[in-house]
Amino acid sequence: MTPRRPTLASRLMLAQVLVVGTGAVTLVIAALLVAPGLFHEHLVDAGIDSAEAQLHAEEAFASSFGISVAVAAGAALICAGLVSWFFVRRVSGPVEELAKSAEVVAAGRYDVDVPDATFSRELHQLSESFTHLAQRLSDAESTRSRLLANLAHELRTPLATLEAYIDGMEDDVVPDTAANWTTMRDQVDRLRRLARDLRESAAAEEHAIDLDLERIDARTVARAAVAGAAPRFHAKGVTLDRDEQDTECWIVADSVRLQQVLANLLDNALRHTRVSGRVRVLTRMDAAHVRIEVEDDGEGVPPEQLDRIFDRFYRVDASRHNVDGSGSGLGLTIARAIVAEHGGSVDAASDGSGKGATFTVVLPRSG
Repeated sequence: MTPRRPTLASRLMLAQVLVVGTGAVTLVIAALLVAPGLFHEHLVDAGIDSAEAQLHAEEAFASSFGISVAVAAGAALICAGLVSWFFVRRVSGPVEELAKSAEVVAAGRYDVDVPDATFSRELHQLSESFTHLAQRLSDAESTRSRLLANLAHELRTPLATLEAYIDGMEDDVVPDTAANWTTMRDQVDRLRRLARDLRESAAAEEHAIDLDLERIDARTVARAAVAGAAPRFHAKGVTLDRDEQDTECWIVADSVRLQQVLANLLDNALRHTRVSGRVRVLTRMDAAHVRIEVEDDGEGVPPEQLDRIFDRFYRVDASRHNVDGSGSGLGLTIARAIVAEHGGSVDAASDGSGKGATFTVVLPRSG
């Protein structure tokens, strides 16, 4: 059984009583040791030589001094006690409320009403920090639940496809053909791709992405990314162009990781651009930054969803799903995390549904 500990209020009050009591006792002892001797010296200096007169005066002084000290000490103790009680309640009250709120949060309920402790700057900061912590935990729990639900959804389709083909082959309903085996391998590849992207996403969230930094020309990275994506664009019938300025765009970056970012942005643009559409990759530089833009004339993004598209598994149109499994729903999340590790940012812009979108990678310029 855990022993019952004293409350903060009782400890603070006891400390105040000890401080005030010690001060009062010290005052009385010091006064008793010093005051009578000084009073006697003043009597002698005043020329009062009569022993009887001195004794009478000293007795009167001792009596009045004792009564005054007793009354003053009592009044001081009462006033100090009241003031101490007031301050102790103002300090311990918010702390006790925060402790109760912490127990609620520890139980898994994050919609707590945290009192705003305005007694001091430190207590106010503690109250605000706890409110922010509760909100962050609530957001994290919502994200975790949404992530698990989305992950289950992403796994369901390839697993259901594999199960259907395997059962069909066992029952001789689905023929054992090369095409059917290819379909099953595609679903396995989809699961493997999802596992890889989940690992990348987790590493990005923990800031555990390994970077091999070097000084490179951003135009070279953009050219390599465009060259790698060209066959996929050609197969779908989407035009892929590149536009760059004539001068070098030097940055300090991991070339492989940055190509991964552009590949994810290009894949996203390809998925949301219609046949005969167009995607452009532009490389620009200003005084402090290098910008790589991936611009398409595809489906576009509603303004209220521009920032959420970087969330894991988020889809602009939840009713639509990539039947071919070309996207895991993590590409934009990974892209933003990699760029952030480079000290840069990725933003999205769109005039709305059906009006295309532009994704801009901004990186610090080197030299």
